[in-house]
Amino acid sequence: MFENLGWMEIVVLVLVGLFIFGPEKLPKAISDGLKFVRNVRAMATNATSDLSREIGTDIKLEDLNPKAFIRKHVLSDEDQSLFRSHAEDLKRELNDALKDPRKDVRMDEYVPVVAETPASTEPRARKFDADAT
Repeated sequence: MFENLGWMEIVVLVLVGLFIFGPEKLPKAISDGLKFVRNVRAMATNATSDLSREIGTDIKLEDLNPKAFIRKHVLSDEDQSLFRSHAEDLKRELNDALKDPRKDVRMDEYVPVVAETPASTEPRARKFDADAT
C-alpha cells in the first residue's frame, strides 16, 4: 500500500499528524484511518464477489477496468490474437518509418514545383483604413 512512500515522506506524515491531532489523539486517528481502509477493501471485495456471482464468471478487481473487462469477457482468444498481431505490425511499421523517414523518397525523382503567377492587368485593391470611417 505504501510502496511509493520513502522514509522521509512517512516521517513528514507523522509530524503533520502530530501537529494536527496532537500526541494524545494521534493513535486513535491512525486506528480510525486503518479501519476505514479495511472497510473500503471489504466493500470492494464484496462488490466484486456479488458481481462475479451475478454474471457467472470469476471477476477480479483489476477486471473492472472497461478495457480489461471487454478484453477478457467479450473478445475470444482469436480476436485478441488478431488485434495483437495487427497492433504489433503497425508498431513495427511506425518504428521503421520513424527511424528513416526519407528511405522511400528517391532524390532523382524530386522536381521542385514553381508556381507561376499570371501578370495581372487589374490594379490592386487599396488597403482598408479603419480610422477613415
